[in-house]
Amino acid sequence: MADQDPSAPARFMDLQDPRYAYMFGFIQADGHLARGTGQKGKLTAEVNARDIDILRAFQRLTPYYSSISQRTRATNFSESHTSATWSLCSLEARNTLNELGLPYGRKSMNIRPPRVDFSRRDYLRGVIDADGSVGHTSKGLPFISLTTASTALAAYLCHYARKVTGAERTIKRNARDGIYNVLYTKEAAQGLAEHLYYDGCLGLERKKTKASEIRGWVRPADMRVAPPRRRWSRTDDETLLRLKDPATAAVALERTEQSCTMRLWRLRTGRA
Repeated sequence: MADQDPSAPARFMDLQDPRYAYMFGFIQADGHLARGTGQKGKLTAEVNARDIDILRAFQRLTPYYSSISQRTRATNFSESHTSATWSLCSLEARNTLNELGLPYGRKSMNIRPPRVDFSRRDYLRGVIDADGSVGHTSKGLPFISLTTASTALAAYLCHYARKVTGAERTIKRNARDGIYNVLYTKEAAQGLAEHLYYDGCLGLERKKTKASEIRGWVRPADMRVAPPRRRWSRTDDETLLRLKDPATAAVALERTEQSCTMRLWRLRTGRA
């Protein structure tokens, strides 16, 4: 058994503690809680071996016996991929995690933010470290993204990021695989990175490095700044339906005719 972090709080998984909030977000997104016979079961979290330090941090924060193992195998992406797996069997620990919102078995569509008080930015950083990406696009633009099957997680990130950056996002499942891809770029990504990946926070070192790098991006002088997106209100919709003409509505609502045409089509087809 690894030594427990002496600075860890007395109560396991106190989500108001930033480290536990991060840890819970990470294992909620990338861990697996399995049932066994009787009261047996196991929590596992598997990462690329290069990220093994985060599993060691989880082990130090856990006042129950746990182990870390490594294995090398062929995958769809590599003929020789080495991964590290953290395993925790304690029934008491599993009950605590389950009560906080980590389901047994398949969970990708069912996970949601905790319903107790928790450190929000640390929780979201854990989710993004597990199921998201941080870095630069092929065109050199800074970005932060989250890929998830959970409506609750995607919606929560949008809600939280809007408060931090002012950027509006509307979630929609990918038609190919039913997954949400929530993306922030440019200044919105910078603001979110600075807020989530603060100095001294627990996290994957490579993503903390990327978060630090994207803060240095400067918008080119010739890159246009898009105006803030205006959301359609109920009054706007009522005016549009009453006028029935996108050109007339564009003048009345101070919007583009194209925007009014698309919104009217969405309202008439029930897709709004």
